[in-house]
Amino acid sequence: MRLLLIEDDDRIAGPLTEGLGRYGFTVDRVRTGAAGLTSDSAPDLVLLDLGLPDMDGLDVCRSLRARSPIPIIMITARGEEADRVAGLELGADDYMAKPFGVRELVARIRAVTRRTGTLPAGPPGPETTPATPTATLAPQQLGPLHIDRRTRQVRVDARDIALSPREFDLLAYLAQDPGAVHSRQQIMDTVWDPHFFGPTKTLDAHIAALRRKLGDSAWITTARGVGFRLTVPGDGPSEAAR
Repeated sequence: MRLLLIEDDDRIAGPLTEGLGRYGFTVDRVRTGAAGLTSDSAPDLVLLDLGLPDMDGLDVCRSLRARSPIPIIMITARGEEADRVAGLELGADDYMAKPFGVRELVARIRAVTRRTGTLPAGPPGPETTPATPTATLAPQQLGPLHIDRRTRQVRVDARDIALSPREFDLLAYLAQDPGAVHSRQQIMDTVWDPHFFGPTKTLDAHIAALRRKLGDSAWITTARGVGFRLTVPGDGPSEAAR
């Protein structure tokens, strides 16, 4: 399946092209809206950034839709409802706000092409099964912390802790080897996606949320310049969590 990627940021376009290639997609990339509108490529679907250097991506969407029913997925840092509504009303078939992972994008591509009847024949590309960040489903007890991977339940001192799916995956990953330091990149590659497109502050936000919900910031300590470790409060290293 051939995709046309209209994206000016090389830091996003390069890894995204590589990641999609792993799923069997052929990606033609242009950097401007004008180049996208004049491309001689014959794509099956367009991935369109809104923040282009020469024109607004919404205008590109309008022009593409006026001349073709080709599926369009907007990928952009603009996450406001007004932008999403405008893009969809102008004819976009889906809208993804950065940050996002390549697996989610591939799922969106396949969903859109199923709806529009443009899904190519043949088996899906490789790596379509998300890697699980947990090695075992056996319940785990770390001091007052109880983690049940089978039911995805967490308790501290018999108190149920409500975690989002990503928060649970992050906690379960750190708990696989308590006390060990996991680098930021290892965590992002395993809990998120090796081709995750977005700020690394996403990890910091989830760490902060976990500390708050567990009731003691000492559960997750920072190894400065490296990453994070899970420790039972009072049993871990003296380095302060932050």
